[in-house]
Formats: sequence, structure tokens, C-alpha cells
Amino acid sequence: MPERLQHKVALITGAGSGIGLESSILFAQEGANVVLVDINLANAEKGVALISERYPNVKALALKADVGKEADVKKAVETAVAEFGRLDIMFNNAGIMHPEDDNALNTEERIWDLTMQINLKGVWWGCKYAIIAMRQNPTDESKGLHVGGSIINTASFVALMGAATPQLAYTASKGGVLAMTRELAMVHAKEGIRINSLCPGPLKTPLLMDFLNTEEKRQRRLVHLPMGRFGEAVELARAALFLASDESSYVTGTDFTVDGGLTSAYVTAIGEPALAPPSSLI
Repeated sequence: MPERLQHKVALITGAGSGIGLESSILFAQEGANVVLVDINLANAEKGVALISERYPNVKALALKADVGKEADVKKAVETAVAEFGRLDIMFNNAGIMHPEDDNALNTEERIWDLTMQINLKGVWWGCKYAIIAMRQNPTDESKGLHVGGSIINTASFVALMGAATPQLAYTASKGGVLAMTRELAMVHAKEGIRINSLCPGPLKTPLLMDFLNTEEKRQRRLVHLPMGRFGEAVELARAALFLASDESSYVTGTDFTVDGGLTSAYVTAIGEPALAPPSSLI
């Protein structure tokens, strides 16, 4: 079976850890040249080193960027195109969940604005500059390359359902990502540009585990998870791979939920999970 992303170029934000790092490794494994973008350049460079060691037939590049700054996003996309000649996949994955994010009464305006700047504006800018680049992609039928591409925006299950453990700015920002993704998908569908949202359930990533810093907080969530465990970043990377590949050629404008059944649950089963989670690629 040929590699699913062979000859393609992918840019992933928030690529220094979690979903972004797992996706970078998986995309490289599937044949893509990968641009790892992160505000922490050292983490992105570690990812590049790992990819270079495991997959010498593909190229990986680390870039530092703050997705809350339009100039940084623009430069990252332009650098990817200058380096590789095209952009086939844009994974707008970077985001924050601020520890001071709370409810409508307690969340300060500075927390709200910072969250929107990164989680919503950052995705907007990522889509904007990816669309510009994808319109100019050269066609090479011998390699399965064509104009257009796939844009994947990380949203969240909290944009689909409410919670009494509030993180209002985060929730609102991710709801904005869903609405924006749907509209952009309709505008650009006939250009061969597919745009989808990825909606993770609670994941065992540093971002969430730092937020759920007590056993009480963790158990407050686990009781609602039908599979009885948090998801793993690699499970989201596999979902992103499907959306990135031509296997999802008729999929656009979706809220692709990967949440272990959470958004379909009312009462969950008693007992322990029968299966262990998959292993990380890192």
C-alpha cells in the first residue's frame, strides 16, 4: 500500500507536543514533508530530529511562530512554500487553555482576549494563508499532486456540549472554530480545498493534565467517558491523517468528533476498560 501522504507537504502548528507532535511523526511516516511550527522552537526541533532519524526519505523543518500574530503565521506558510514548492495540508492545531479561564463572572477580559487571539484568530490566519498557498499548488498527476488541499482545524467536544466545569473563553473560541470552518468549507469547496474541524474529547496531553491537576478534577471527567479513559494524542493524529489524505476526498465542512463516545453518552457503563490505549509514536 503506497504511503497515504507521499510527495505532499504538511504544515502543523503546535507541533512541539501532544497532537501536533504525534501528527507530525505520523504524517512523515506516511510520506509527507513536514513543517513543524511551534512557539517553543526547541520542542519543534526535537520533533524534526526524531523524524529525520526514523524517516530519512522525507524532509522536516522546524519554525518558531506565535499563531496569535498574523505576521508569524503568514511567514510560516510562505517559508513552507519557499522550501518545498507547495502546501497540501494545513493543520491549525495550536491553542491554549488558560488556567484562569472560568465562568462569565470570573474570567477576566485579558484571558478572554488572549484565548481568542490564539485559538480563533490564529486559526483564521492559518486558513487564510493556507488557502492562498493551496490555490497556487502545481499539478503533477504522476505524483498524485493537484491544486487545492486539506485544512484541518482543531476545535473541541466542548463546542458541541455544555459543562458545569467552565472554561468560557476556551469553549467560545472552539465554537467559533466550528462555525468558521463550516463557512470556509462552503466558500472554497469548488476550489479543491477541503476544510474540516477535528473535535477531540478529553485527552491525556500535558495541556489538559496540567489543567486537571488533582485526582478529583480527573475523576469529575472520567465518570462521563464511556470508554473509561482519556484519549491519547496519537488517536487524534490518526483522525487527522484521514482528513489530510485523499481517502477523505468527499469530506468537507464536518465536525469530526473523536471523543470515545462522550458526546453520545447519557449514562456510562460500570467497570474498567477491557483494552489498553494505543502506544504513542514519540
